[in-house]
Amino acid sequence: MPNEALIVVDMQNDFCEGGALAVPGANAVVPLVNRLIGRHDHIVLTQDWHPPGHASFASSWADAEPFSTVKFSYGPQTLWPDHCVQGTPGAAFHPDLEVTKAQMIVRKGYHTGIDSYSAFRENDRMTRTGLDGYLKARGFTRLIFCGLALDYCVAWSAIDARQAGFDVAVVLEATAAIDLDGSRKRMLTEMRQGGINLSLAA
Repeated sequence: MPNEALIVVDMQNDFCEGGALAVPGANAVVPLVNRLIGRHDHIVLTQDWHPPGHASFASSWADAEPFSTVKFSYGPQTLWPDHCVQGTPGAAFHPDLEVTKAQMIVRKGYHTGIDSYSAFRENDRMTRTGLDGYLKARGFTRLIFCGLALDYCVAWSAIDARQAGFDVAVVLEATAAIDLDGSRKRMLTEMRQGGINLSLAA
């Protein structure tokens, strides 16, 4: 459909098997994402793109453990293993991902002191990526989301897209979740409550 775009979220090596922040089941998602790419004419890829020493890395904090939480100026922030560092193999897209049809790549998380889950707004909820303006300027009204991780970057992106006025669906089969402290169930509930269509099949 001419008014529909597929948003493929963070299909990067560090989130896949053997990566620094591997999401369980991520590798199995790649062919399903590729199937969706094959069915759509308009593709946007997002890419986590952190500078070395990013504030969201546990290694940037004395005695901090990965997956612990600290208080940032914008609220609680999970600390992660170092991942998707700019220019490293871990930040590259999965080698089997079909990237040729992508019309835009949105990089996020490159501000040293702000983490970024959503493709639309960083975690301070003020710093914008400009993706909504790009999509609206091109006349897209419906967005389909897939990729990694369901309960973080996919969910936050989908919720922000809905709040920006888009009709939004998430293809659950073409996602995988970290599921940290029940985050998968919590974010599925938030997406449903936000008016997002959760589709099972790719």
